[in-house]
Amino acid sequence: MSHTVTVRTATVTTRSGSGGLLINVGYAKTYRGILKILEVLLGIVCVGIMGHHIDSYRYFEVADIFFLLMVTTFLIATFLLLLSCLVSMTTDSLISKSIHEVIYHAVGFALLLAASLNLLVKVTDSRHRSSREYELLLGAAICGLINCAFYFCSTVFALRLYRGF
Repeated sequence: MSHTVTVRTATVTTRSGSGGLLINVGYAKTYRGILKILEVLLGIVCVGIMGHHIDSYRYFEVADIFFLLMVTTFLIATFLLLLSCLVSMTTDSLISKSIHEVIYHAVGFALLLAASLNLLVKVTDSRHRSSREYELLLGAAICGLINCAFYFCSTVFALRLYRGF
């Protein structure tokens, strides 16, 4: 009778003192960890630009609000997913074996793509926007599209891990 043994290694950083905080640094060095970090960083940029736009210009369209809502939603959810994978040794292996991460990233890709394209169309279609406002919103839409590419890559990686490829 034969059997397979899988050995999993992880890099862990601990903080000295009572309680010791474990940080799964090895996860942050994987493709999946790097993609999540990039998704969070681009989400912060997009939320910052849209927050500044709404605060400064006092008027906004449905496309602006839809984009802000989608980017904020997936920024918070991805940050929590990243945080849980960094502070727990078992979270990464458990989530990657479930369908949750595949569905999450696929929905994130689809909704961010819709919001980014919607904003891009509204920005390039509007004639009443100032040049500075146009550049800021165009930058936010482009960052949103780049973030969509990251979510698509995360979907592919999550699907491969879920199916065992």
